[in-house]
Amino acid sequence: MPFPIGIILLVIGLFALFTNRQKLSKIFIMSSLAWFFLLSYGPIVNPLLNRLESTYPALQQAPQNIRYIYILGAGNIDNENYPLTAQVTSNAVIRLNEGIRLYRQLNGKAKIIVSGYSKKENAIPHAYKQKRLAIALGVPEKDIIAEPLPKNTKDEALAAKKIVQNEPFILVTSAFHMKRAMGLFRRENLHPIAAPTDYFSHDKEVSYADAFNVNYLEYSNYLFHEYIGILWSKLKGDI
Repeated sequence: MPFPIGIILLVIGLFALFTNRQKLSKIFIMSSLAWFFLLSYGPIVNPLLNRLESTYPALQQAPQNIRYIYILGAGNIDNENYPLTAQVTSNAVIRLNEGIRLYRQLNGKAKIIVSGYSKKENAIPHAYKQKRLAIALGVPEKDIIAEPLPKNTKDEALAAKKIVQNEPFILVTSAFHMKRAMGLFRRENLHPIAAPTDYFSHDKEVSYADAFNVNYLEYSNYLFHEYIGILWSKLKGDI
């Protein structure tokens, strides 16, 4: 999302340059360069991301009365020739592993819920890919509930409501996404226990040697996506 904004500014600047509007060209080209500077500058991006990711602490130990662990979806890689670990995104693999870690602390007394639809027609839904991967990682099939219909986090909250009802449950998602996810689930009068994982920020200050990094462009995208998502959810009354 933020990357295309910089490209649009640059394209407008170049168009103005080739149409001999020098002043306008300089404004847009310099704006584009400043935009990319901010998006890739660690000392700016890292604290903002850290603030979002530290909304909830990591869940080191699962409460023993928990019967459900809901792992939010994170997208597919639709290529059956890849190993299972590469048929879902890296975010999804990390979330699933965290859910399985907490599941094992409960000694088989809990169910893992995985969810997510398929963006492509006739493709395997994300929930089923996560289920297959969980089985391959040692989770018994009887302990996995797959919800293949949810398209977004609100849909996942509605799906959870039918299963967990009024029970407390563990909610696993990426740390940058946890604030919005908790808001959406609580809005449905659910009782999630946050279990954030998949962190990108660092507690320590970013050194100037690592200040400009293409990874921060990706992290900026997460920031924009989440803050816009939080704002949009609040405007709709979903949070």
